[in-house]
Amino acid sequence: MVAEAIRIADSEGVEGLSMRRLASALGAGAMSLYHYVSNKEELLDAMIDVVFDEIELPPEDTDWQSAMRRRSVSAREVLARHRWAIGLMESRTSPGPAHLRHREAVTACLRKAGFSVLMATHANWLLDVYVYGFALQDASLPFDTADEFSDMAEGVYLPQLPADEFPYLNESAAGLVAAGYDPAGEFLFGLDLVLAALEPLRSST
Repeated sequence: MVAEAIRIADSEGVEGLSMRRLASALGAGAMSLYHYVSNKEELLDAMIDVVFDEIELPPEDTDWQSAMRRRSVSAREVLARHRWAIGLMESRTSPGPAHLRHREAVTACLRKAGFSVLMATHANWLLDVYVYGFALQDASLPFDTADEFSDMAEGVYLPQLPADEFPYLNESAAGLVAAGYDPAGEFLFGLDLVLAALEPLRSST
C-alpha cells in the first residue's frame, strides 16, 4: 500500500494522492485502507519513512566530512526521485523507525567528530537546509545537463540579454556556454564549502 502511494506521488505529486485514489489503484474499497492507516497523515508518515530509509546513512569508517558528503549526495538523489517529499521531510510529528535511525546516525557522526550538542544541531540544520533547498531548485530548473544549459543559454537567455543593456549577464551567459558549464557540479561545489566552513567549529562550546 505504501509503495503504491509513493508511486502515485512520484508520478502525480502528493496533491494527487487521496485515500480514494490509492484504493482505486489497489483495486480495493477506500474504507478497507483504514484497516492499515488511520488517515492520510499517517500514510504520509509511512511514505516519508520509506524516503528516509532510501537515504544512505553516514558511514562510520571515514572522516566526518566524507561521511556527511556521502549522506548529503544520497539525500539529493533520493529527493530527485521523490520530489513531492521535499516539503514534508521536516514536517512529520510522528517519525518512523527509519527516520529516527537516520537522525541518530547523523547526530552520532557529528558528535563523534567533536561537535558540541549545539554545534552539531547547527551543522545538521545547515546541511539539511542546503540539501532541501538545492533539491527544490533542482525540481524547477528547465535544464539538467551541460548541453541543455547551453541550448537554453544560446536560444533563450542570450537573446533577452543585449550586451549594451545587460553587459555582465550577457558576458556570464556567453562565457559559461563557451566553457561548457555543467550545472550538475553546483551541488558539490556548495556542499564542500559548507563542510569546510563547519570544520573549524568542531570542539566549540
